[in-house]
Amino acid sequence: MFQTLISPADLAANLGQIRPLDCRAQLGDPLFGRRAFAAGHLPGAVQADLDADLAAPPGAGGRHPLPDPEALAARLREWGVNDADQVVVYDDAGGAFAARAWWCLRWLGHAAVAVLDGGLAAWSAPLTNEKSARPVGNFSIRPSLTRTIEADELLRALARSPSPTLVDARTQARFDGAEEPIDPIAGHIPGAVCMPFQANLEDDRTFLSPETLAERFAHLPEDPICYCGSGVTAAHNVLAMRVAGLPEPILYPGSWSEWIVDPSRPRAP
Repeated sequence: MFQTLISPADLAANLGQIRPLDCRAQLGDPLFGRRAFAAGHLPGAVQADLDADLAAPPGAGGRHPLPDPEALAARLREWGVNDADQVVVYDDAGGAFAARAWWCLRWLGHAAVAVLDGGLAAWSAPLTNEKSARPVGNFSIRPSLTRTIEADELLRALARSPSPTLVDARTQARFDGAEEPIDPIAGHIPGAVCMPFQANLEDDRTFLSPETLAERFAHLPEDPICYCGSGVTAAHNVLAMRVAGLPEPILYPGSWSEWIVDPSRPRAP
């Protein structure tokens, strides 16, 4: 069973027994994933759309609130996913979007899910335009393998001393409030540390070794809380910590885009 990453070689060797989900996406272009999938995808793959499948509609809960769990489970059954299946999720962005799918399946209690290390660029075999047809699966919601925190609970935690350790997956410029290309307010949640998700990767967009990742996160105390702009790339840091052999960190799904909806919540700088 693969539960964090899978190499292209292991995927190729087991492709007939694996259910691939194509998670390619681009923020600001909701049709990108559909176009990319139609142009070519892994054999047997189905498209998992960031906005339609892996998130609820934007609103008070942020830009990418978690999807309704029953709706996502039903979608997985439509894709032919069974409780016993090994699922592999992939994208072309270093796992930025695939990690969200990985986290969501674990959220529903599915342990056998892994991100393709290196993404589509690491896959050397031909792609296909053929649509996958499988019988409806028996995917069911099981006890969650993840941990979350809501905004109100986080606000109470920030008021306590010592406050929790927050890990922000966005770039340093967005963290500092020097630029904000997406959300209407710039800055970060007070007490957070900036640990951009891109630093989890080698130059070829494969993940750093478990030992190197363990060193990267070694300074964090117990129970770090991961967040980002909308809860998507924060899952990349969650995955990286699990690759490092660390305990499951906490995810704040609403992240910065939800936090700033309420002006009474503290912001920095």
